[in-house]
Amino acid sequence: MRVLITGGAGFIGSFLAEVLLERGDDVSIIDNFSTGRRVNIEHLLGCEQFHLVVDSILNEAALEKLIEQCDYVYHLAAAVGVKLIMEKPVEMIAVNVRGTENVLRLANDYKKKVLIASSSEVYGKKVEESFREDDDRIIGSVKKYRWAYANTKALDEYLALAYFREKELPVVIARFFNAVGPRQTGQYGMVIPNFVQSALSGKPITVYGDGKQTRSFTYVGDVVQAIVDLMNHPGAVGDVFNIGNGHEISIENLARKVKELTKSPSKIVYIPYENAYGEGYEDMERRVPDISKIRNLIGFKPTLDLEGILEKVIDYFKEKGQ
Repeated sequence: MRVLITGGAGFIGSFLAEVLLERGDDVSIIDNFSTGRRVNIEHLLGCEQFHLVVDSILNEAALEKLIEQCDYVYHLAAAVGVKLIMEKPVEMIAVNVRGTENVLRLANDYKKKVLIASSSEVYGKKVEESFREDDDRIIGSVKKYRWAYANTKALDEYLALAYFREKELPVVIARFFNAVGPRQTGQYGMVIPNFVQSALSGKPITVYGDGKQTRSFTYVGDVVQAIVDLMNHPGAVGDVFNIGNGHEISIENLARKVKELTKSPSKIVYIPYENAYGEGYEDMERRVPDISKIRNLIGFKPTLDLEGILEKVIDYFKEKGQ
């Protein structure tokens, strides 16, 4: 099988490349290293079945050549992270919307199956016990850039389903709920690597807001196996699936857990959102998935609980000397 991964040097993409190479696929990735990192795929560069193209998904000529030559496309490339969303909204919207449009249009030209990586952000400010794929969305004001990312990912989903319904393009949509694990960087606001790095260095562990907001976290290996299984299952075509873990924890309790596991002397400090991201920033109170749909289709079940995930991340940063 010949596979293309957009954003393949990213945190999730690099793990996906490993899994596909291990099963014998020929894997090409395209990444401009805006958020992906060469170090994530350095160990794969000597493999004959691995091909790296350093370019942007906004470059249609480069993208077309890669899509024409592949069988499947895993579209993971995106502008991500709260910091980027707030500081460079034009860039984020262009990459997430125009980039996905390029992928879908070219995949349709050559009728290649596509998995679109979406996000739990699309649910917005909902506060239900858990989020189901067909739930209504509650999104904040257009004047609050915080919600721009959620809308770009929702538009990606609409566009993918439009190609499926109108053009019969085989598409699968996966909504990720906080994929975490080794190789993830805290540079763009990802909470667990930031907490772990602060704890290991003895610096204050910074919690934004009151820390009562809750999240669920999913091991990257579970996410990768889920999207591979979805792409292999004909029943997933033309549909949307949550990929996550139903265990919920508040951000302040997450900070305490990291402090406990690292045996860190770090203090936990609280900073208002406005100080970090500017006036008018909003956050969602909860983000917990209902994963019954994906469980019923492919038997998905998370293999690592939060403590197991944190131990892997802590070990990773310790090995790096951080």
